[in-house]
Amino acid sequence: MRLLIDEMYPPAIAEQLRRRGHDVEAVTARAELRSLSDPELFRAAQDQRRAVVTENVADFISIVGGYDHRGQAHHGLVLVDPAKYRRGHRRTIGRMVTALDRLLRETGGEGPTSVRHWL
Repeated sequence: MRLLIDEMYPPAIAEQLRRRGHDVEAVTARAELRSLSDPELFRAAQDQRRAVVTENVADFISIVGGYDHRGQAHHGLVLVDPAKYRRGHRRTIGRMVTALDRLLRETGGEGPTSVRHWL
């Protein structure tokens, strides 16, 4: 599984996961991704064979629901509970890196899984 970290999170999460050997990109580190709408961002993630990591649950569940309705496979979605991983809290980055590292080690392959994971 490869990840794309949505723009609400700092690129340090992707950097730390790359240091652990994972293929992870951050929207904030890629100028061509920063101005995209949510549907465009999800399509870009699919083109790159990446699951999107986001706390924007309502919008992305709707987008993924469209893929599911059409029977179109996708590379997944990692939904983050903002109550558990509060932005700006000093431990959030480390906790997210640990949780995502565990998820990436437990899920193998790069094919479309059409799965939703919750952190």
